[in-house]
Amino acid sequence: MTPTLRPRVLDLFSCAGGAATGYHQAGFEVDGCDIADRPNYPFAYHRGDALTYLAHLTTTGDIEQYALVHASPPCQAGCALTVGTNRSQGWGSAHLDLVAPTRELLDATGLPYVIEQPNGQAAIRKDLSLCGEMFGLGVLRHRNFELGRWATTKPTHPKHRGYVRGHRHGVRREGPYVAAYGNGGGKATVPEMQNAMGITWTDVREELTEAIPPAYTRWIGTAFRTARQEVFA
Repeated sequence: MTPTLRPRVLDLFSCAGGAATGYHQAGFEVDGCDIADRPNYPFAYHRGDALTYLAHLTTTGDIEQYALVHASPPCQAGCALTVGTNRSQGWGSAHLDLVAPTRELLDATGLPYVIEQPNGQAAIRKDLSLCGEMFGLGVLRHRNFELGRWATTKPTHPKHRGYVRGHRHGVRREGPYVAAYGNGGGKATVPEMQNAMGITWTDVREELTEAIPPAYTRWIGTAFRTARQEVFA
């Protein structure tokens, strides 16, 4: 008897695999692509420029092996933390904004897709907004998701239980969430970030500060399979 093949997700701008692990937990095989070397990435991996790789897969037809494409293009130009810092320091031109070219190439694939960005000024539709409190996590880590060629119901955003622990604007606060970004000022330690986000396969601080908790994409992957159940039956 031929075994049933798990559907595949292409994970672009993959970093260390936070999104990928959630999709895997939702029942997908995952292939990642990132321009940096990511030895901790837990699945099949292609090192290279994500948009060049996506264009190549589309041209050759190899993109058809995937059921869904997830992309987390560089977002520092529009994320809330960077925008505030840039404005106060007179900066703002050094960061890439690859959202528009990413969307253009994703549209050309003809496949359903997800574009992920943090809160801020990045120009995506906020079809979904997820927060760690929705999943009982020790981080808030708000993230927005644009859904292309598919849709699902938006989950309710619960009230936060308190503050993020640490210093902000000169004030020290305690709270049930850790700050999984930056360094100093009461920011989370590496073990605290791992525990708060459910990420155990990397202990590289930079990778943890950029990662999204796997719970987010486990939810998205499950919602996608439900929305396309006639395909995955």
